[in-house]
Amino acid sequence: MTLGPAPSFGAVIERAHIVICCGTGGVGKTTTAAVLAIEGARRGRNAVVVTIDPAKRLAQTLGLEALSDTAHEIDRDRWDPENDAAPDGRLSALMLDSKTTFDALVTRYAATPDQGERILENRFYRNVSGALGGTQEYMAMEKLHELHEDGDYDLIVVDTPPTRHALDFLDAPARLLRLLDNRIFRLLMMPTRSIVRVAGVAVQAFLRTISRVVGTEVIDDVVSFFRAFEGMEAGFRDRAAAVQRLIAGPTTAFVLVTSARREAVEEAAFFADRLQESGLSVAALAVNRVHPSFGTASPEGLRERVKTLDDAPGDAAARARLAQTYANLADFRTVAIHERHEIDQVRNRIGTAATAFVPYLARDVHDFGALRQVGTHLFAPPTGAG
Repeated sequence: MTLGPAPSFGAVIERAHIVICCGTGGVGKTTTAAVLAIEGARRGRNAVVVTIDPAKRLAQTLGLEALSDTAHEIDRDRWDPENDAAPDGRLSALMLDSKTTFDALVTRYAATPDQGERILENRFYRNVSGALGGTQEYMAMEKLHELHEDGDYDLIVVDTPPTRHALDFLDAPARLLRLLDNRIFRLLMMPTRSIVRVAGVAVQAFLRTISRVVGTEVIDDVVSFFRAFEGMEAGFRDRAAAVQRLIAGPTTAFVLVTSARREAVEEAAFFADRLQESGLSVAALAVNRVHPSFGTASPEGLRERVKTLDDAPGDAAARARLAQTYANLADFRTVAIHERHEIDQVRNRIGTAATAFVPYLARDVHDFGALRQVGTHLFAPPTGAG
């Protein structure tokens, strides 16, 4: 069971070892992941933020020219310019390179250096290691496990692809296990004499059919790859199972990120439901780019006030300006109420999870100053209504 609903974003940062940020594209998910990692560092944790976003927005957000597959520690004076953070906090960042991670995994589980080289040099492997469907998602899980086991990090924050692809991210270990259990895969993994004897009809007929489409040379590469892979599947199987346990562990927290746009809210609700179906839960909800409420007056009452100004005494021009101000305020209140109503669709699904509202900001979030401004909203004391 994952961490479960938290009373505040601060509680998530203090209790969790792994935070997985999920949400549809364009809702500020990468920004949120960066802010969570920075806050973890500010509170004295050794934090790392991982993105599998190919658009490289995290690097831009952190003000870095580029990120690599290896964690890069960010100079303290960049994320703590006022020197008011906990003295032992550290902040690192990396961007997943699926092929590099896959290569390292092959090397890890190869019985000998020669076996590893045969796989890495195989043309089929080189073609699919960075492009095969699901590879990126599984390698993200592998990188998460690697950082958990070997990175000595207190807090690992993972920025995932858009929501429905993030489900692939969560399902990747199970999909790998299904592949390893597939009958065709197991037959291809048999020693040469066994495959001729046991699978001569089924597999060879299958390969002949495929070879007519892609060519015998490609099939030879595929068969050579699986033969070279012999004996390594147990390591991949064990690792996939370990990753599944890690995702569902009690110190893993899911933070759902959305905006108040209807389509984004629907995606967030969809993901919350899928998490629950998997026995997981949302620890916190971040709602970005919302309109401020500007008080508690009803739009109807504000518009009624506009009408009363028509017959009020005094300067007509001043009354017109005041009436326009009330009309604008009524419009803003209408939008804010509508946004909160949309968000309630998600909040009703996640129960008591912490919710933070981040308003539209006056500038784009592309430096640490703006990230800190976002943090003041995420880590403000809970208000319940936004």
